[in-house]
Amino acid sequence: MHPHLVCFNPECRKTYGISEVLYNCPSCQGLLEATYDFGALDAPTLKKLWRDRRMDNAPLEQSGVWRYRELFPFLEDLSHVVTLREGNTPLLGAPRAAEYGGLDRITFKHQGFNPTGSFKDNGMTGGAAQARRLGMKRVACVSTGNTSASMAAYAVAGGLDPLIFIPNGNISYGKLAQALEYGAKTFQVDANFDQILALVRVLAEKLGIYLLNSINPFRIEGQKSIVIEMMDQRDWKVPDWIVLPGGNLGNVSAFGKGLREMLAVGLIDRLPRLAVVQAEGSSPFYEFMLDGGAGDFVSQTHPETLATAIKIGDPVSWPKARFEIQTTNGVVERATEQEIADAKAVIGHSGIGCEPASAATLAGIRKLTAAGVIDKAADVVAILTGNVLKDPDYIYKYHTGQLKDPGGAPIRSTFGNAPVVVPNDADRIAELIG
Repeated sequence: MHPHLVCFNPECRKTYGISEVLYNCPSCQGLLEATYDFGALDAPTLKKLWRDRRMDNAPLEQSGVWRYRELFPFLEDLSHVVTLREGNTPLLGAPRAAEYGGLDRITFKHQGFNPTGSFKDNGMTGGAAQARRLGMKRVACVSTGNTSASMAAYAVAGGLDPLIFIPNGNISYGKLAQALEYGAKTFQVDANFDQILALVRVLAEKLGIYLLNSINPFRIEGQKSIVIEMMDQRDWKVPDWIVLPGGNLGNVSAFGKGLREMLAVGLIDRLPRLAVVQAEGSSPFYEFMLDGGAGDFVSQTHPETLATAIKIGDPVSWPKARFEIQTTNGVVERATEQEIADAKAVIGHSGIGCEPASAATLAGIRKLTAAGVIDKAADVVAILTGNVLKDPDYIYKYHTGQLKDPGGAPIRSTFGNAPVVVPNDADRIAELIG
């Protein structure tokens, strides 16, 4: 397979060994990606192999990531793998959400079914395996929530010491509680995500700590499995659109790479269009792509959104994301806090819970169908990135009319469902019910 790291910058494309501790190209500081020679792979054989593995009880085959390892063969020794049986996330239909989004039908790929409740597990199992392969003892990440929970779990499961850096006061307790429970040493820093990431990169180099943010190319390799598994679940029928939230843009980078590789191997016959949806108050990639990504990327110094998982003003993966959007003839949209909150409630009314950032997908779809970008009859898969219990305060405040946007303006409880205080009186309660 001849795996190696290559600079993503088309003007550089220098290559490096797969075992070098690198996050950026030493020559031009471009992003790195793992590449392989897939020439010997046969699509029908892979499809049968992957289906057969579902019946195998071995830990690697029970993983919805490592089951597909032929498409990311960067490990010679699979004993380095740390698995919590990640992946295996369902495709869910939701007629009520489809109607709200202006579609005949919609399918949600719900990554909240992962071990720590978010899509980060798909990537973290890859990053943790590479850390062990390199002989690292300590791993670190900067996080607004989900990454910290995932890294903490996979680090301790793999005998690594996790160090977590979070923006002080800008993380939901549902996510912070996970990191604390898994035993991570946690530092709350008085700075935003992007400032802390710059700080931690200095610390990682100084102290020999392995960084497991999405700038790590092996995280991206693990996250490719989301779209590989999706196609397997759909019997390799390619949807018209895949819609996902945009924060640090690691997922759209991983999806695009995985789709291109599946096409090259012959597993799929075409590429779907990718749509990224950002929160209005944290939408530097949306602004950048208004002219097709032809100008200079401008970061946002003070991103603001209640959807903390996508509250990132300087996404490191924007060059990869731009390439994948352009390659798939995709689009970038943004949604207001009100639109995200209402979409989240509608998804909930379909019997499917998700974190706020996940609901940006449906909010964006509603706008894209209204604008005629997505056809009403289109086959659309939307990614739900995190579990409903990641941010329970948000849910309670929305349904009780107490939710406010980052500027302090009230968010309407359009689909509110407040609890009712009742007396200890069966007749009165029966009257209220009936």
